[in-house]
Amino acid sequence: MNGNRPKIAIIDPNTLAVLGLKNILQDVIPIAAIDNYGSFTELQANNADKYFHYFVSMDILLRNRSFFAERRNKTIVLTIGTDPESQPSGFHSICVNVPEQQLIKSILALEQRAHANGRNLPPLPQPAQTKILSDREIEVMALITQGFINKEIADRLNISITTVMTHRKNIMEKLNIKSVSALTVFAVTHGYVDISKI
Repeated sequence: MNGNRPKIAIIDPNTLAVLGLKNILQDVIPIAAIDNYGSFTELQANNADKYFHYFVSMDILLRNRSFFAERRNKTIVLTIGTDPESQPSGFHSICVNVPEQQLIKSILALEQRAHANGRNLPPLPQPAQTKILSDREIEVMALITQGFINKEIADRLNISITTVMTHRKNIMEKLNIKSVSALTVFAVTHGYVDISKI
């Protein structure tokens, strides 16, 4: 591992798909170091067993099934269909042919099941463990990620809309986050919101 960072490999010949997935994974698991390979041969040439997880295209999985079957708990298969009959038996699968928000939710669901509260991951560096947000900001963030608008948040927390907007701005600045999608990733991966509530 690179320092104490878990390493993830994406093995897929589709460069655009790989770049998009890599970007999403860097948001979902920011402590991970992510490498990408266009073929199984490239993966093998780079010490394949150093990886914490493999995100692998269906085609590459089928041609190298025995390798990935031995590492099924570390393997996530990238599929283009959602039909359960088309999913490889015994493997976790993610359909990549869905809207971005749905793909993020699928990855977060897998991450939360396997690594809830950092389980099975190396400890975060000390600065990353520091509490950045106030309790009220955490409440506001949780409601934002659950899809509530400013007025609904104000009503639920019995505060003014202006106060909600101020908290919202402060949350985004403190976390250096620019979108609700990225905020959702942060909230779920840090245990502030359960994936089933978004």
